[in-house]
Amino acid sequence: MAETYDVIIIGSGPGGYVTAVRSAQLGFKTAIVEREHLGGICLNWGCIPTKALLRSAEILHYVENAKDYGLKVDGKVSVDAAAVVDRSRKVSTRLNGGVGFLMKKNKVDVIWGEAKIAKASTGSQPGEVVVSKPAKKPMEPQPAAPKATLGEGTYKAKHIILATGARPRVLPGVEPDGKLIWTYFEAMVPKEIPKSLIVMGSGAIGIEFASFYRTMGSEVTVVELLPQILPVEDAEISKFAKRQLEKQGIKFHVEAKVTKVEKGSGKVTAHVEMKDGKVEKIAAERLVSAVGVQGNIENLGLESAGVKTERGMVIVDGYGHTNVPGIYAIGDVAGPPMLAHKAEHEGVVCVEKIAGVPGVHALDKNRVPGCTYCQPQVASVGLTEEKAKEEGRDIRVGRFQFAANGKAIALSEDQGFVKTILDKKTGELLGAHMIGAEVTELIQGFVIAMNLETTEEELMHTIFPHPTLSEMMKESVLDAYGRTLNA
Repeated sequence: MAETYDVIIIGSGPGGYVTAVRSAQLGFKTAIVEREHLGGICLNWGCIPTKALLRSAEILHYVENAKDYGLKVDGKVSVDAAAVVDRSRKVSTRLNGGVGFLMKKNKVDVIWGEAKIAKASTGSQPGEVVVSKPAKKPMEPQPAAPKATLGEGTYKAKHIILATGARPRVLPGVEPDGKLIWTYFEAMVPKEIPKSLIVMGSGAIGIEFASFYRTMGSEVTVVELLPQILPVEDAEISKFAKRQLEKQGIKFHVEAKVTKVEKGSGKVTAHVEMKDGKVEKIAAERLVSAVGVQGNIENLGLESAGVKTERGMVIVDGYGHTNVPGIYAIGDVAGPPMLAHKAEHEGVVCVEKIAGVPGVHALDKNRVPGCTYCQPQVASVGLTEEKAKEEGRDIRVGRFQFAANGKAIALSEDQGFVKTILDKKTGELLGAHMIGAEVTELIQGFVIAMNLETTEEELMHTIFPHPTLSEMMKESVLDAYGRTLNA
């Protein structure tokens, strides 16, 4: 007889496992199906290990510039690529075990295998999920995973939530081979640091790898199809980021595209078509394809279940509902922004709506922050200046430079600025954009302010501690009203 659950979640990435925890907290009998590794791409091959790599690059940057802090470092500092990668992998393994512990603690059953929806729930009849042997062996170790023997078979649930994530998008003619042409998988575990590197795409993933490898000593060239790097960011922020990264030695070609890649002995040659139509050949030891991701919607039984998809993503409303009752989707597979924290929040909203929790609000994508962990860091939430004007908003724009902040100067991190977009009539904070040291840790303050519908007056009368980088957040709002105090 098939095991029956209230909720079955397919995929154990940040969206999936957080949804499972919240589901169990709400009293639902819950199971999660995973084919490879607890924590999904983010924990094992994305957000977490890349930050570990970037931390190593950051430390190298500080050591190489120790003299700026009055320190002397004797001898040449070298990079041990194997040790850098090993540290990154250990960080992922530790957190992988943590997800297993959370499943056990919350009495969530873990089912190992490939899941396919056999049928959706109808009336009082639960839906069915068929789990088959996974194509890949589950990542080892899987510490603390409960009921690890659960695997192939048919399982029933009234509510089936898809949290299957996404994978790197592959362009024809630039198919990754794991040797000369990399996706972010191979870029995270290099056996050695290449002397030269081409990065296709300048979104967060592309820029983070460009920043990491440049700091590690690679000659880096970035090719971007659109007119600006970091295309989703405010144009002013993107221009500043480009200038700072160019100062570090990264080369950029915008409004350009790779039309062909030739493989040689230990190198690739990319044919890059520039804005004027001319083609330039750029050679490098490796090429990283970072041209986006696509949802994992294949082989899930969506077609037979009648679930609507569009451009490789499952169509959902603000609560994760698909067009088929009893089937839901959250995270990357449900479309942009493809961010771990969006997936987590989306999953909680979805399962709380299922449970009938009072006051559940649909996901507001305008309040989802974005972070890029290059040097300098970039963080933002809400409308860009361009988007606000496009929407016909009457706005005030405030800015405050890192160069006028005492803490930034003390840190020798005085390059960057904070930019705020406010509604001229109501004082509503419409957007905030930041570039500079630790802005990925600061952006949450603006997210909270937007979520609480804070006005400019409330921000102006909030006391920020001194000396901190956070003072620039208040000063930026003051600047929008001609009241800045320290510049």
